[in-house]
Amino acid sequence: MMRPVNSGADASMNEALPTTLDAWLSRLEAAHPVGIDLGLERVAEVARRMGLLADRLAGRVITVAGTNGKGSTVALLEALARAHGLTTATYTSPHLIRYNERLRLDGAEADDATLIAGFEAVETARLAGDPVSLTYFEVGTLGALWAISQRPPDLAILEVGLGGRLDAVNVIDPDVAVVTTVAQDHAAFLGTDLEQIGREKAGILRPGRPAVLGSTTLPASVREVAEALGAPVYALGEAYAWDPTLPDPGLPLDNAATALQALSLAGVSLEAEACRRALSEVRLPGRMQWWGQWCLDVGHNPHAAGYLADRLRARPGRGRTLALLAMLGDKDAPGVIAALAPVVDGWVTASLTGERARSADELAEHLEEQGERVLHRAASPGEAAAWLASRLEAEDRVLVCGSFFTVGEVLQWLASHARPGQTDTDESSREVAP
Repeated sequence: MMRPVNSGADASMNEALPTTLDAWLSRLEAAHPVGIDLGLERVAEVARRMGLLADRLAGRVITVAGTNGKGSTVALLEALARAHGLTTATYTSPHLIRYNERLRLDGAEADDATLIAGFEAVETARLAGDPVSLTYFEVGTLGALWAISQRPPDLAILEVGLGGRLDAVNVIDPDVAVVTTVAQDHAAFLGTDLEQIGREKAGILRPGRPAVLGSTTLPASVREVAEALGAPVYALGEAYAWDPTLPDPGLPLDNAATALQALSLAGVSLEAEACRRALSEVRLPGRMQWWGQWCLDVGHNPHAAGYLADRLRARPGRGRTLALLAMLGDKDAPGVIAALAPVVDGWVTASLTGERARSADELAEHLEEQGERVLHRAASPGEAAAWLASRLEAEDRVLVCGSFFTVGEVLQWLASHARPGQTDTDESSREVAP
């Protein structure tokens, strides 16, 4: 049975629809009682009303799930596909600065009009019959899928938001499914049992369709789900591996190898020159992104923090490494701190805002419990960036991490305080191994 709509959704039936993207986003944030509500029944019903389940979304669909590595795998898939002449659409989440980042059509962010048209299509379908309550993420996902369906590309690349089996993205059947990594994150929704988390991620797999496993340390449950479905398994280290003759893309090599394998299974005849060009040019903001002395990475769980620490060790600095840390309250702060502590000389904590926020004081307490040196506590990531910028020495570097919100705000601060002509490529926006 469809769950009843909440009072906010009922009231929207008699309200004029917003006319700007900001107004739409404000409306969506207030329209559902919880931000995350896993389950496909409501989303599938609205998708059916929209016609999204009747016709193919694209020539081919690749869906990407995993704890870490989804964003870089999607970026690599898009760059490689476009280098081979394919039209593309990508849907990712969350965004760093602009909501428009979530939907890219042929390599460009969707404009406001496209996103608004998608939201309007969802609203019409949502109310066409018994009203259906949808979360912010569910409306965004359905709106993006509708926009993609209006001009079906050669390849649609869809990133799962949380989990896999019950994520809104999973209403679309992929031709190729990718699971990048499995680690602990979103424990309140997915638990802490890695085998169970693996089964949730493997929920995007489909009978008889390729399953690309992008890590050599996935829990056994992922392969077990694939085998039970009769989905052919292509596992990193078994069916494929990174080709060292290709250029380092500045993103995890496992993810680059996985993207190449998935694209091949989607029917693309890979050409060496096109691959080299794509890998040399791919960019992904917020993943080991360098802006002068600042390194920005959205890593927010211990697995991601461990990878980040390894990359910083491979690129030693001559001065201090200072960390600007701000995290949401439902993330494993002690685990992230423990992973980064060996490469950090001092910490500045910052508070985030919103219902899931964590204060600078709470983060500082976790740091001090682990014997770490807290230099300053700031009310926001932007304030923390300003405090650090006034105290940096020429050979110091700053690691900005802990959340998409943290990196997004500091990127905006850096852009607004940049010297004339300075950009995020002054040092290198592509982190590569020495």
